[in-house]
Amino acid sequence: MATVILFNKPFQVLSQFSDRSDHPAASAAASTGDTRQPARATLADYLQAPGFRVAGRLDFDSEGLLLLTDSGALQQQITHPRHKLWKTYQVQVEGTPDAAQVAALQAGVTLRDGPTLPARVHVIGTPAQLWPRTPPVRSRLTVSDSWLEISIREGRNRQVRRMTAAVGLPTLRLIRTRIGDWSLEGLAPGAHRRLTVHAPQQRAPGSVRRPRAAAPRRKP
Repeated sequence: MATVILFNKPFQVLSQFSDRSDHPAASAAASTGDTRQPARATLADYLQAPGFRVAGRLDFDSEGLLLLTDSGALQQQITHPRHKLWKTYQVQVEGTPDAAQVAALQAGVTLRDGPTLPARVHVIGTPAQLWPRTPPVRSRLTVSDSWLEISIREGRNRQVRRMTAAVGLPTLRLIRTRIGDWSLEGLAPGAHRRLTVHAPQQRAPGSVRRPRAAAPRRKP
């Protein structure tokens, strides 16, 4: 058995338990000896989970469902591209999507690191269970905004944001609501719950999967 933590990551919280020194502000503070630089919020500000690792990161400026597990095999199953778990996002974009833009996202768009796989994309209304963000998304009276629900089976860096930008719909706010069968439902920002699940079988190090024996050929 394994344990999974479902965490609703707030805006501008790191998907890790410490603020590493590779952040520009932290690096500058370290080089000058300035300890007044404010540390960014991390998972440690919201939960204690020794022995747990994040299974599928979420950007600092994105919100929503983050999974942690104490099983290495389950972490690999969640994150490995081979398993292609669907990940669903509610995305607030600048502008009003037209049929051509939605169709382009559904078919897959070409990014700098290659074409994306086909996605599930729907225009939706403002989510009913939407919580206020701090700071709020900046609104402009002359530019409309809309919401999309986008599901993808990949995990490239900032992929959804790059996809919407590629079709002329810059992302203003991004909330991950589902990973596979795990959902954000019932979790307020900063809240979490633990589930016990069956861990996948993990082969011993160095073991080799034996190929199946070929079936004997029938004589004509």
